[in-house]
Amino acid sequence: MPSAVWSGAISFGLVTIPIRLLPATEDHSIHFRRIHLEDMGLVRNRKICSIDGEEVTSDEIGKGYEVEKDKVIPISDDELADMPLPTAKAIDVVAFVDRDTIDQIRLGDTYYLEAAGEVAAKPYTLLRKALERSSKAAIAKYALRGRERLGLLSIKENAMVLHQMHWPDEIRDPSELAPAPVELDESEIEGALALMDTMELDGVSGFRDTYTDAVEKLIQAKAEGKTPAAPKAEAKRSGQVVDLMSALEQSVQQAKKTRGESGENATVHDMPTRKKTTKKAPAKKTAKKTSSRRKPRSA
Repeated sequence: MPSAVWSGAISFGLVTIPIRLLPATEDHSIHFRRIHLEDMGLVRNRKICSIDGEEVTSDEIGKGYEVEKDKVIPISDDELADMPLPTAKAIDVVAFVDRDTIDQIRLGDTYYLEAAGEVAAKPYTLLRKALERSSKAAIAKYALRGRERLGLLSIKENAMVLHQMHWPDEIRDPSELAPAPVELDESEIEGALALMDTMELDGVSGFRDTYTDAVEKLIQAKAEGKTPAAPKAEAKRSGQVVDLMSALEQSVQQAKKTRGESGENATVHDMPTRKKTTKKAPAKKTAKKTSSRRKPRSA
């Protein structure tokens, strides 16, 4: 397991649970260095002052806030340390909510909570079992990397998990992104549902990062002095707008074929038949003439 990024305690009413915070995810992406192509030398970042053009060291660098163009106010680390931050060493549980009520877009980085020592084992297990039995999650405040944050405490197997949450004012309003209203035929909606059923899986554990795999093979080949294998050319997708129902039908057939090639036992659903719309005959006019004069409205 990685080293702890934070240590403190969960404050759950009058119950205190000493814990350590550990990253729950790992970055497996490939990182490149910038190089000088002429001689393969590494290109380094130099910190240059914008006024005198001189290179500065880390000891000469501080924090500043730009209140307006060309006007910066210096803020010292001591001034920031004096700011009120009651959750500096505590994850303070402030409420409990149903798990299903949490907007997933509010969730950010994820951490595991590790019980710190034998004294934490019983209260840690108590809170975990209470969350499990109640199907609820805990809303908590905590401080990390110099600022107060909002978090969501939930469970994963026998451990507790802390999800960093965005504050409400950090979520952008998506209402302006919605397209103009359109009319959909019921058979088109049923076709989309049939495609979803055909592509349904029990979980996502079988997916791999094929791009990173390909880059690793490229690096290995070049490191061994070999000629990298040419990547397989992908079929170009047509940008032409096609009939929506036809596209759904072709997608279901392609999903069926993919499931058959992979050998997975999956239920494959057929597309609904396209509903034929028949034009109604115009109503026959009655021989009785109606008066063109309208009756006055009653008061």
